[in-house]
Amino acid sequence: MKLLVTGADGFVGRHLVHRLSQGGHQVVAACQRGHPAPPPGEAGGALRTIPLEVTDDASVRAAVEWGPEGIVHLAAVASGREARNDPGRAWSVNAAGTARIAAAVASLRERGRADPVLLLVSTAEVYGAGSPVPRLETDPLRPQSPYAASKVGAEVAALEAWRRAGVRAVIARPFPHTGPGQTTQYVVPAFVARLRAAKESGADQVPTGNLEPVRDLLDVRDVVGAYLALLAHGVPGEAYNIARGEGWSLGDLFRRLAELMAVPAVAVPDPSLVRSADIAHLVGDATKIRRATGWAPAITLEQTLRELVDAEAD
Repeated sequence: MKLLVTGADGFVGRHLVHRLSQGGHQVVAACQRGHPAPPPGEAGGALRTIPLEVTDDASVRAAVEWGPEGIVHLAAVASGREARNDPGRAWSVNAAGTARIAAAVASLRERGRADPVLLLVSTAEVYGAGSPVPRLETDPLRPQSPYAASKVGAEVAALEAWRRAGVRAVIARPFPHTGPGQTTQYVVPAFVARLRAAKESGADQVPTGNLEPVRDLLDVRDVVGAYLALLAHGVPGEAYNIARGEGWSLGDLFRRLAELMAVPAVAVPDPSLVRSADIAHLVGDATKIRRATGWAPAITLEQTLRELVDAEAD
C-alpha cells in the first residue's frame, strides 16, 4: 500500500513509519524542515522522506500530489504546554493545517488522481471534563485547552471535506500513550527522568504536578496498530476511540515507576508543574473500534513501563 505519514519525524510517526516499512508498504515520510528523518529500521518496503510545512499550501499540495492510497495525518503541535504558550500557532498547525491536507485530498479526488483514506489523528482531550466513566464517541466535545480546541477544529475541517467533497476522512481519538523515545514534555517520561535524577543524587523527594488525575494509558505500539486497523476498516465520517478502558491515577503511575526503578523517594507537589484546567478523569470506551476492526491493546501497562525505564537507562 502507498502511504503518506505526516509528522513522521515525531514520537508516534517514527514508530508508525518503522511498522509500515517492516510490513512491506511503500511509505513517504513527511517531516518538518530541519527535523531528522525517521530511521528506516529493517525496512521491507520502500521509504523516502519529503519536507512538509502544513502551514504552507504549496508544501501540502506537493506532499500529496504523488497519489497515496492512504494518509496518516500526525503533523501537529502535540504538546499541551506548547499550545498554551502560543494558541494561535496551535490553531494554524492543527486546525488550518488539517484543512489544507483535506483540501489537497479533495483536489486529488476531483481530478481523478487518487482517493486516499485520510486518517486524522485527533486526541481524547477533545472530550474535556466529564463524569468519571469511560468516554464514548457520541459524548459531547468540550475542549478545555488550546491544544484540545485546535484538535476539535481539525476534526471539523476533516469532516467538512468528507461531507462536501467525499474525502474519506476517518478520525482517531487516541487516549494517552507512551513508550521509548517520548520526550519529557509528557508525564511518564518526565516521572522517569525525575526519579532517575533522585536516584543519582540520593534525594528522597521528587517534584511533581497534580497526581490525582486518572488516565487511560496505552503503549505507542498498540496505538500504531490501531491506526493501521482504521486505515483498513475505518468508516469515513466516523470517529474512533483508541483506549485500553482502564484508568490509573498519575500517583499510581508514579509509584509503579518508583518501584520498578527501586527509588524510595516520595512525590512532592510543585506548583510550577501543575496544569491549569486539567481533566480529572480521562478513560475511553474502545468498543467501537474493536467491533469495526478487531483491534485491542496487546501490551500490558507493566510491560510498557518496564521497557520505558529500561530504554531510558541505556
